[in-house]
Amino acid sequence: MRLPCLSLALSLLLSPAFAQDASTAISPPVEDTGTLAGAPYRIDIPADWNGELVVLAHGFEPVGVARETPWPADPATPMFTSERYAVAQSGYATQGWAVRDAIADSERLRAHFVQRHGQPTKTWMVGMSMGGGIAIASLEQQAAHYDGALSLCGANLPGEVLATELFTSLVAFDALFPPHEGEAGFRLSDPAAPVLDQNTVMDRVDAALPRDPAAAQRLATRLEVSVEALPGTLGLHYLVIRDLIARGGGMPVDNRLVRYTGFGDDDAFNRRVPRYVGDVAAMDYVAAAPALSGRPQKPLVLQYNADDPTINPRFRPVYAQKARDATVVPLTLPDAPGGHCRFSADQVKDAFRVLTGWVESGERPPLR
Repeated sequence: MRLPCLSLALSLLLSPAFAQDASTAISPPVEDTGTLAGAPYRIDIPADWNGELVVLAHGFEPVGVARETPWPADPATPMFTSERYAVAQSGYATQGWAVRDAIADSERLRAHFVQRHGQPTKTWMVGMSMGGGIAIASLEQQAAHYDGALSLCGANLPGEVLATELFTSLVAFDALFPPHEGEAGFRLSDPAAPVLDQNTVMDRVDAALPRDPAAAQRLATRLEVSVEALPGTLGLHYLVIRDLIARGGGMPVDNRLVRYTGFGDDDAFNRRVPRYVGDVAAMDYVAAAPALSGRPQKPLVLQYNADDPTINPRFRPVYAQKARDATVVPLTLPDAPGGHCRFSADQVKDAFRVLTGWVESGERPPLR
């Protein structure tokens, strides 16, 4: 990725005149909105600002969703401004699985904050869902600019792992519920098939499942969701894969030699699985969307939801396992009750206090 170079270039653009202490740089309160390199942004600074900045990374926004102008405050914004933190949030230059854009856009916004409002005494990165992975990638790639990061309900998977997992759900559906005769061009996994919107995909899945309830249960069990959640899960996976195909310019997964397990009769299942040749450039693209090294250099706190069908149990330990030998080992908090990103304001504040307390004390806190 180009981000380390981008970070350096932005830092060189900041003259010493702007590298002042934030407490002397503004006359709060402040609401700063606009566009940076095609990405809408918003900055909120409370009247009693404590001098610290939270950069918020939002989650997946389907392509084509209407956007508000100016960029609205994320629902999490008051959770931090009420605690006297300034909040900066980018809308990203593109929609969809905009991870690479989001990392660059968030860094550009952080630099803009410093230039316009002064250097914060501390800077934190916080993300939810897709934004959770963005927060981790930003901390890994731009550690000099951040004191720590919090990933909530995060899609904290290296890009190639995420693409493989999501694609597995699509080929599994196509193997278990093959198209009727004459509909071969409508496999969800087929990159050459017509692009469908999410509702159409969900309708197709919903209509297919009753054809074979036992297969539907096998698919749900393997994907760690309920049968009722399958249409929404597959619809989301389809959107992300299609977006990765568009961004990468080709097939982002090569499954010709993959042997799938856990869907019933493995031999029979693998004979039915559609096979595709991956495009090298597209696979290189997804490997950096995001590229997670598992080597955070600053404190990182992770928290998930116990009943999350989007970030399901097999996804949650992936990053922590990858980072188990890091110089700064991430802390994973106990799962909070509820579905995807269903955190209360107090739960978010508590998780954030774990992070800030870690940094202030210099000691990794024990699990409670």
